[in-house]
Amino acid sequence: MTSITTPWHLRSLAALALAAAVAAPVAAQDIKIGYVNSERVLREAAPAKAAQAKLEAEFSKRDRELGEQTTRLKAAVDKLERDSVAMSESDKLRRQREIVEMERDLQRKRREFQEDLNQRRNEELASVVERANRVIRQIFESEKYDLILQEVVFAGRRIDITDKVIRALNGPTPAAAPAAATPR
Repeated sequence: MTSITTPWHLRSLAALALAAAVAAPVAAQDIKIGYVNSERVLREAAPAKAAQAKLEAEFSKRDRELGEQTTRLKAAVDKLERDSVAMSESDKLRRQREIVEMERDLQRKRREFQEDLNQRRNEELASVVERANRVIRQIFESEKYDLILQEVVFAGRRIDITDKVIRALNGPTPAAAPAAATPR
């Protein structure tokens, strides 16, 4: 895993310490700080939208099949309820077992579907996050930022560089290729 999550109170403490440091008089030196709204990047950037479309295309068939299987299960339950009065007890028990088996199979397939979808979503998002981090690093270096934050409690629009990151991610992909070749 590439990111480490810190408890909110430690992030808040760090933000307060940073605010205090920024508020303190700085001897003839300005501190350049930027903020990126990661959620917006993952929602609005072209690579994130492409990843979402890719996932939808990849999982739409299975989702449709699960929907069809759900419809068949409901039809079987409805049919049993309608026909149960005229059925023998052994036929009723047999049908109930079939329905229970169909329901178990459907639940298993739904669980597998959700696990597979979550795994693929995490893989796709990791790729988008990696690209976004490269773009943020390029902005950091080229515009000589001292600090760029991604998770903050409050941030003013003056330091919000989210639009700049999204524009860079939406731009031509060949520009990102050289950055991928640089060592870490």
